[in-house]
Parts: sequence; C-alpha cells; structure tokens
Amino acid sequence: MKAQFLIIILIASTMLTGCEDIIEVDNISEERVKLLAPADDVISNSTTISFSWEMIEEADAYQLQVAKPSFEEAIEIVTDTTSSSTRYSETYSEGNFEWRVKALNSAYETEYTTHSFSIVQEE
Repeated sequence: MKAQFLIIILIASTMLTGCEDIIEVDNISEERVKLLAPADDVISNSTTISFSWEMIEEADAYQLQVAKPSFEEAIEIVTDTTSSSTRYSETYSEGNFEWRVKALNSAYETEYTTHSFSIVQEE
C-alpha cells in the first residue's frame, strides 16, 4: 500500500513540475493598431492600394479586411487576409471601401481599427 501511495505521489509531482514549460502570452487586447496608409477618407487615382500600419510588439500576426463599400453595408469583403507583415498591397476597382486591421497572438486579439478610402479613375 505504501509503495502504491509513493508511486502516485511521484507521478503527481512529476506532472506538476513539468508545467514549467508553459509560456505566458502577453495580453494585447487593450492595444490599438495605428493605421498609417492609406490615410482615412483618402481619394486615390490609382487602383493599386498599399496598406501599412504600425507594429504591435507582442503581436504574431495581423488580420486585414477590406469591404466594399463599408463593413456596415458590405456588398463584398474583397480582402480578408492574415499576415505577420505590417504591409500589404492589392489592386481594386473603382469605388468606396473601408479597411480594417486587428493584431493577433496565440491567445489574444485587439479590436479592429478602421479607415475608408475611395478609388476614382481619371478619364
């Protein structure tokens, strides 16, 4: 009986000390992604739009979404991508768009930050 009790204690203590490898993940949920380009409400003559935003130190990736004409009245989500980069370029047709970015890590995510832009091609 004593031997079984000792074995149980040894197994339990081994399991508890093995938890040292658990990595604590930084909570980024209160952070805010700062959008750099395109500026809010910008009107572009170019159909190629280059997006950029500031890095959040503890983020592993960023989710970029672009909606036409807006997220509230979306006819189409034209871009929905996740990347570790803080830059992304895409070609769009004429029209009004909203774009938003949120930061992600393995346990947390920020709220989206949203801007809008329009593409008007010169005739």
